[in-house]
Amino acid sequence: MRYWNRFQRGEEKSINVPGAAALPRSFAGVVSQGARAIAVAGEAIVDFVLEPGGGTTPRLGGGSFNAARTLGRLGLAPSFIGRLSTDRYGRALRRGLEESGVNLDGIVTTDDPTTFAQVELDGYGAASYRFYIDGTSMAGLRPEEARAAMPARAAALHIGGLGVAAQPQATAISALVREAGSETLVLVDPNCHTHATRARPGFRERLCDLIRFADVVKASEADLAYLEPDQPPHHTARGLLERGPAVVLLTNGRRGATVLTARDEALVEAPRVEVIDTIGAGDAFGAAWLGGWVADGLRRGDLGDFNAVLRVAGFAALVAARTCERAGAEPPRAAKVDAEWCFA
Repeated sequence: MRYWNRFQRGEEKSINVPGAAALPRSFAGVVSQGARAIAVAGEAIVDFVLEPGGGTTPRLGGGSFNAARTLGRLGLAPSFIGRLSTDRYGRALRRGLEESGVNLDGIVTTDDPTTFAQVELDGYGAASYRFYIDGTSMAGLRPEEARAAMPARAAALHIGGLGVAAQPQATAISALVREAGSETLVLVDPNCHTHATRARPGFRERLCDLIRFADVVKASEADLAYLEPDQPPHHTARGLLERGPAVVLLTNGRRGATVLTARDEALVEAPRVEVIDTIGAGDAFGAAWLGGWVADGLRRGDLGDFNAVLRVAGFAALVAARTCERAGAEPPRAAKVDAEWCFA
């Protein structure tokens, strides 16, 4: 990892879920015992990945789903807040969360069909998405359901931007963010998939409103290009810091991630791995940063410690890289033993 300072300014058939075996006992619960609660609110969907031969492979996904599984596989037992269908895909999503160590108490069940996305991969394994949201499971979460599922005095709340693409879930998630306690660190991942959000009235405004209440924003260059199409991503990232967040984590794919605060900036290089695809890598990065922060005993009030922010970003980069080594959004399993993270 290299970094430097630049600024000093103030589904009836069962569905196979790759990688979803139970966590080895020697790794289970190492961090989660006595840990502060983390909540993840948003979407759980099925990605239908278009294969070169013309077929499709269903893979469990959704940015918030991926984030929750990442945190669960780090031993942090997060609570997932969202809707899951009673259809076979919804049951598979539930199993995927449970087998990754995610708390299911915040899940609301529905007979609406599971939300899905069509995914295409380019020659480098990078994914593009087309989402099918209307009339499906994701959109119907109500504010009162979300509030009832939110852990009291949570240490952290992770929000994915796609979760505010449709109502009433958008209002429910916005309420969680606005009503978060003073001790709750809020991380927003815009996840601006243009095929899902471009024609949705009010999406950009709702997302920008969420960002104002966020402590940390994890964004890709594509996210920032959506928010400010006429501006370079770095310029937009710096502008976000003026709207409320204390930290912006700007992911740049194979180039790593740039960590920005009002005073400081640094690059965290991406570890070199054999990339199968990049599905879920950005989700894993943001969730791993949040999980690493909480696992280190750090709090919302510690965000001014740039060295701590940067150190945890290095861990997040490693988790994201390990995710790229597997097909689909399959984050690695790990746990913190004493001061070291150990990967299964």
